[in-house]
Amino acid sequence: MQTVIRRFSGKGAKELFDLLEKHKTDVEELMRSVEGFVGYTLARSGDGGFSVTVCENKAGIDESVQKAKDWIAKNAGSTGVSAPEISEGSVLIHLT
Repeated sequence: MQTVIRRFSGKGAKELFDLLEKHKTDVEELMRSVEGFVGYTLARSGDGGFSVTVCENKAGIDESVQKAKDWIAKNAGSTGVSAPEISEGSVLIHLT
């Protein structure tokens, strides 16, 4: 399994997370449509927030990153949020 963390901070990040919370049903459907989807978490932080996506393979992670980027461009472009800091890696332990 693979995982990706997308961290948003700075200008527009809080507004982005307000929008994501308002559209959480859409976001859930979008992430569940990713090939090889295993899990998704969206969390607020003091300066914005982050998401954690787990997929069966790298292709699913790449698809999730692209879908998230497209959703933000379409629905949250007016927030002025910068591109996220992205960290990817292989899952060592996954608990549910």
